[in-house]
Amino acid sequence: MNTLRHVLAIQAGQPASDGAGVRLNRVIGAAGLERFDPFLMLDEFSSDDPDDYIAGFPSHPHRGFETVTYMLEGRMRHQDHLGNVGELEPGGVQWMTAARGIIHSEMPMQEQGAMRGFQLWLNLPAQDKLDEPGYRDIPAAQIPEVRTQHGVTARVIAGHFDDGQESIAGAVQRPYTEPQLFDLQMSAGSQLAPRLAQGLRVMLYVYEGQLQLPGHHAQAIPAGRLVRLSDSGELHLASSEGARVLLIAGRPLHEPIVQYGPFVMNTREEVEQALRDFRDGVLA
Repeated sequence: MNTLRHVLAIQAGQPASDGAGVRLNRVIGAAGLERFDPFLMLDEFSSDDPDDYIAGFPSHPHRGFETVTYMLEGRMRHQDHLGNVGELEPGGVQWMTAARGIIHSEMPMQEQGAMRGFQLWLNLPAQDKLDEPGYRDIPAAQIPEVRTQHGVTARVIAGHFDDGQESIAGAVQRPYTEPQLFDLQMSAGSQLAPRLAQGLRVMLYVYEGQLQLPGHHAQAIPAGRLVRLSDSGELHLASSEGARVLLIAGRPLHEPIVQYGPFVMNTREEVEQALRDFRDGVLA
């Protein structure tokens, strides 16, 4: 029998506020929630109360990592100092590589209705932290989608999806960290065994329904829980009642992480330099 990836932890997020008061569920990255190299933070935002999101995220800096924003409902507008302007709509993704520095804002394009989605922070290797910044909008129609024989619809945002029957490349491929980011919609009674490279750190965030991990974890994992898995072995997923799950995997960098707010570098001196650069208007 092949070895299965085993569960390291199952944890809930913590309420948080960011930007100009946007209410969030910080799934990873809050105090007491361990970073999961190469991932630094995962925020879930979900509200139909405009007071929870209307103030948005006014202009602010980043250096040293990438942000991935995935929208489920609602509309946000991105603007940055490079002149990029983008509209993030349902099903779309914004992939921003801050690298040596980017100053941007993300503001709601609505005054009512639901605003729902995720933002993931992905570390950059030391050699790339001071490279040119970049920005990419990926509309919903440009994200590959596949329906498996066992009742799962996978939207493949990054990496490569392969379950032995269906195989498809995602909208984004990145070196070094090799991120795999899939939005899995599992119908009732469905199952899935995605093939993931050994050595990748893997986590599953259940955001609707319930998930089971056949073979070694009989307990149903409810919405609002993050499952952290071991770096090796096979992965088997099932859902008796149906579920929506973010599968997030990446290759760890095994480099020091020094963070101060929106700056993520390898040493304290590099973070202090980022602060000076921002203060002096030469961050980017």
